[in-house]
Amino acid sequence: MAGRILVLNGPNLNMMGTREPEIYGTETLADVEKRCLTLLDGTGFELDFKQSNHEGELVDRIQQAIEAHQAIIINPAAYSHSSIAILDALKMFSGPVLEVHISNIHHREAFRHKSLVTARANGVIAGFGMQGYELAVQRVLRLLG
Repeated sequence: MAGRILVLNGPNLNMMGTREPEIYGTETLADVEKRCLTLLDGTGFELDFKQSNHEGELVDRIQQAIEAHQAIIINPAAYSHSSIAILDALKMFSGPVLEVHISNIHHREAFRHKSLVTARANGVIAGFGMQGYELAVQRVLRLLG
């Protein structure tokens, strides 16, 4: 086994498919997880795909990833703009961290333009819809060689 990749999703992303489809589309997180798993076929990497509406649970998952995962792909959702706790947890993780946003946060309300998580991310993918997750998986595979 080459390793494990954690895909971590923040609040309200469990509602993808029905939440503001004009912004987020109609795909669900389950749809995205299936496509990401397909990308990993034959690579030796395994995927853990998680979602929580609770900041502390997201922090716990990041801390657990320190020992169990080689990379983190995170869509912190609304916590992007407010969670120092998530940023601090990500700073403890030594592997690659990619930040994903379904919408282009720079074309939305001003408060969404700044993400605290970006200070730790090796890269940010925003505005490509759910395809952003697939792009992140492809990038992580390259970063991990």
